[in-house]
Amino acid sequence: MYRTKNCGELRIADVEKNVTLSGWVQRARKMGGMTFVDLRDRYGVTQLVFSEDSNADLCEKASKLGREYVIQVSGTVRERQSKNANIPTGDIEIAAETLNVLNESKTPPFTIDNNTDGGDELRMKYRYLDLRRECVRKNLELRHKMTMEVRRYLDAQGFIEVETPMLIASTPEGARDFVVPSRMNPGQFYALPQSPQLFKQLLMVSGFDRYFQIVKCFRDEDLRADRQPEFTQIDCEMSFVEQEDVITLFEGMAKHLFKTIRNVELTEKFPRITWHDAMKYYGSDKPDTRFDMKFVELMDIMKGHGFGVFDSATYIGGICAKGAASYTRKQLDALTDFVRRPQIGAKGMVYARVESDGNVKSSVDKFYTQETLQQMKNAFAAEPGDLILILSGDDAMKTRKQLCELRLEVAEQLGMRDKNKFSCLWVVDFPLFEYSEEEGRYMAMHHPFTSPKPEDVPLLDGSDIGKVRANAYDMVINGVEVGGGSIRIFDSSLQNKMFRLLGFTPEQAQQQFGWLLDAFKYGAPPHGGLAYGLDRWVSLFAGLDSIRDCIAFPKNNSGRDTMIDAPSKLEPSQLEELNIALDIKENKIIS
Repeated sequence: MYRTKNCGELRIADVEKNVTLSGWVQRARKMGGMTFVDLRDRYGVTQLVFSEDSNADLCEKASKLGREYVIQVSGTVRERQSKNANIPTGDIEIAAETLNVLNESKTPPFTIDNNTDGGDELRMKYRYLDLRRECVRKNLELRHKMTMEVRRYLDAQGFIEVETPMLIASTPEGARDFVVPSRMNPGQFYALPQSPQLFKQLLMVSGFDRYFQIVKCFRDEDLRADRQPEFTQIDCEMSFVEQEDVITLFEGMAKHLFKTIRNVELTEKFPRITWHDAMKYYGSDKPDTRFDMKFVELMDIMKGHGFGVFDSATYIGGICAKGAASYTRKQLDALTDFVRRPQIGAKGMVYARVESDGNVKSSVDKFYTQETLQQMKNAFAAEPGDLILILSGDDAMKTRKQLCELRLEVAEQLGMRDKNKFSCLWVVDFPLFEYSEEEGRYMAMHHPFTSPKPEDVPLLDGSDIGKVRANAYDMVINGVEVGGGSIRIFDSSLQNKMFRLLGFTPEQAQQQFGWLLDAFKYGAPPHGGLAYGLDRWVSLFAGLDSIRDCIAFPKNNSGRDTMIDAPSKLEPSQLEELNIALDIKENKIIS
């Protein structure tokens, strides 16, 4: 037996017990005739003490231990003279009597500590070492606990867990697929699933009226802090339900997770906001509502006074930052530079302070009377000490998105985005279609299987399908979309109409989705569902800025695994076996 106790469980009540521990050397330090070793395993850290007076040879052996050596130690638990309140085992130490080096270690390329000196890329290259750090380990323990609670909740609600295929057919709609060549079918390819969408709908046709799966999904898209090429969904589907049924059940799951994981009791119903109002007041379909700072449109007040930037705009809007009138000119210039960054694209920013006497002092005073500025102040319900920030542009949607970035930046500076405060809401009534200038046609905002609102179905035969609302819903927490879903189309004639509106010919629809359309002809029930992003939930509860830190082996910002050097080239013999020739110069694959 390598150990009788782990490195995190011994307490003052264990004094005088003889124990055996195994783990990794966190650090070793020699002080006079004593050598102290911090021994670490998954459960914690315990201090070991080696004394020259007790066993000089053993103490000398301990002094030569390097960082991350794997060792086994036996000894007696005793009360620690200099206690450490920062660790659970800080009241005790082990008076070592035997030492067995199980495996030596090279010096790690970075310190295995929460405050490590290793950069992101270095830690990703040696991820197996990074996972030894307590903060990273706790994220994965949190992830495990969340998946257990998810299964417990859904099982109690009558759901059954079913695995769906990983090798499927490619579907051009949506994000790019990862494709897998088939050796046995030359020139043909599988795709890795972006979601189990169609299979879970087939399970509803099959009569499995409550399905779930904690499933890996794959999307070949540009990466951000909340995206990875492979990610995990809590994927769910239900039969004989309407939107309200789905929202009620999964709001219940969210409250269950908050209570069991964070010990946060959420008793009120989550607020709901339409997509149009979310864009109008926040410039985002995933608004952060931990703070107010809603947009106020100022076209009627600020246009037509000789300020050319505003007079030529099709949208003028602003936010009011409470108590921020003390911002210096340097801070305001920095905000102006922020919104001018290419990623945001605003041409500039106008600001106005509400002074202690109630008057308004702005950066465009020469164009506006105090009476007009007071109207502007009243539109925001601004008070003395408040700061008003205004953007304008010739594209309302684009300018609102710029204003959204400004709102988030100011809130961050003012400390309004507390990671221990949670604001949950549902965004509903999304457009069913969005027009793609690049494609020159309407595309599905979510996916082609989302049902329109029943009352909007007649609009599908009209000239402006952009007015059709989707029977869809997203859950947003602290400005992060943690999940979304919809009521699905279950009638083959309506699904065919949807494909036609999206530019599919009948032949294309039959070729790509004929098996689904055929299934609908055999008694498909009304159904709908939702998928939560597990990675996003864990990062939210852990207070992380990136989902990478709650994934055991993530990819970097280039979509690479630098530890195993993937993706990588194939040997010529492998390509030949797959009937694939590469034209690297033209960046094409020929099969």
